[in-house]
Parts: sequence; structure tokens; C-alpha cells
Amino acid sequence: MPKMKSNSGAKKRFSFTGTGKVKRGKAGRRHLLTGKSKTRKRNLRGNALVDETQVHQIKAMLPYGNG
Repeated sequence: MPKMKSNSGAKKRFSFTGTGKVKRGKAGRRHLLTGKSKTRKRNLRGNALVDETQVHQIKAMLPYGNG
């Protein structure tokens, strides 16, 4: 069988933790930041985990991820 193709957009947006959970970046931190409060912007820092109800969709897009 030929190799499966990974979704190029998903490759750039998601990564796996050592235990197989899926990390993602938070939305809302690109532009229009002057209208957002300091607290809101601070809470948008860092990474978050993908909800377990959607992990199977991400893993289908990234067949060779270590998940």
C-alpha cells in the first residue's frame, strides 16, 4: 500500500504530547488586540489541549503522528 498523506494544515496547527494528547494554539491572539482586555490576552497565551471529542478527527488527519 502507498503511504497515507497527512493533512498539511493540521501538521502546522497540532502536535502530540508524550502521552498522546493533542496540543493546539489558542485562537484570538492575531489581530484587533487593542479592544481586548489584558486579562483576556493573558489567558490566550500558551497552548491548550484539543477536546477529547475531537481528538479522533485530528488523529485521522495526522496518521503518522505519535498519537
